[in-house]
Order: sequence, then C-alpha cells, then structure tokens
Amino acid sequence: MALSGKVFDGDWSVSAETHQTTGGFDCTILLSHSTPEGMFTHEFRHDSIFPSEREAVLAGLREGMVWVQLKMSKTLSV
Repeated sequence: MALSGKVFDGDWSVSAETHQTTGGFDCTILLSHSTPEGMFTHEFRHDSIFPSEREAVLAGLREGMVWVQLKMSKTLSV
C-alpha cells in the first residue's frame, strides 16, 4: 500500500506518494503551478529513506512546497 498526500492553493499543487524500498520508504514528489507560458510540472524523488510512510509523505510534501516557493520567487529556474 502506498500513502499519498496533496497540498494545493490557487496557482500551485504538490503531491507526494510513498514507495517501499530497502531500509524503509522513499517518496516521489509531483509539483505544478501556473505560469504565463502555461502549466509547469516537475516530478522528482526525495533523496532520503524514511523509517515510516508517514514520515516519507510529510517530508515529500514539505520538500515540494519549498521547491514551489523557490521556483515562483525565481530563485530556482528549470
């Protein structure tokens, strides 16, 4: 069973889904937000392994929200 979560506001969304792996759980993060050029989406895996699915999904949502904040403030460009 995979645990998942989603956080969103008007212009952006972050979702995270856990996967069992050696030593615990990791997390895939999908984020999207509206830009003048259209919808931007990006998917990546968290770089850490967590002992529980709960910790993995919460860390994934936090990481995705930080990523969106950096992208929307133009601190990060992809």
